[in-house]
Amino acid sequence: MKGVIYNAVEDAVTKLYSADTWDDLLDEAGLSGEYTSLGNYDDGQLTALVGAACKATGHQPDELVKVVGEHAFPYLFERHPELVSATGTHAFLRAVNDIIHPEVLKLYPDSNPPEFEFEDRPDGALRLTYRSARRLGTLAEGLIRGAAKQFGEEVDVEVVSGAGDEETVFDIRVLSTSALPSSTTQQTA
Repeated sequence: MKGVIYNAVEDAVTKLYSADTWDDLLDEAGLSGEYTSLGNYDDGQLTALVGAACKATGHQPDELVKVVGEHAFPYLFERHPELVSATGTHAFLRAVNDIIHPEVLKLYPDSNPPEFEFEDRPDGALRLTYRSARRLGTLAEGLIRGAAKQFGEEVDVEVVSGAGDEETVFDIRVLSTSALPSSTTQQTA
């Protein structure tokens, strides 16, 4: 997994809790925490961090990973605003395969991004099928929720099938749209 993901997780943990909490999680997981954005790191390090966080908080792994994903999205968005020209959650998600992942591969040629497939549902939902050998559908769900917040939208994200599998299917419904936060407006203008 690319170091930029670990950087985003660190940012989320320090904003939600503190830098000391991040250091405590690293100590508990037996990790150094020296993640460079271009580096490649074993996926097991994320698992170890989640395990340490579960031990510290008593929360379930999926719950923690979703929260971290949601709070990690702003870090990724701020780091690469040039990759995001979408004006809403559905448009952003549709851009991932065609715009964002090719750009990610230019920046990080040895990365292995997940694949997304889309289907418009009769009820207005966007069905997203997430595929990755990393089995991080719960992180994807958190990132989807983080994207919705970034675009000033309230969404319902329903896991249709495959939570924790190599393939997770989501139905994403935009429930309401509010004014965009000023930082989003400035970055996408």
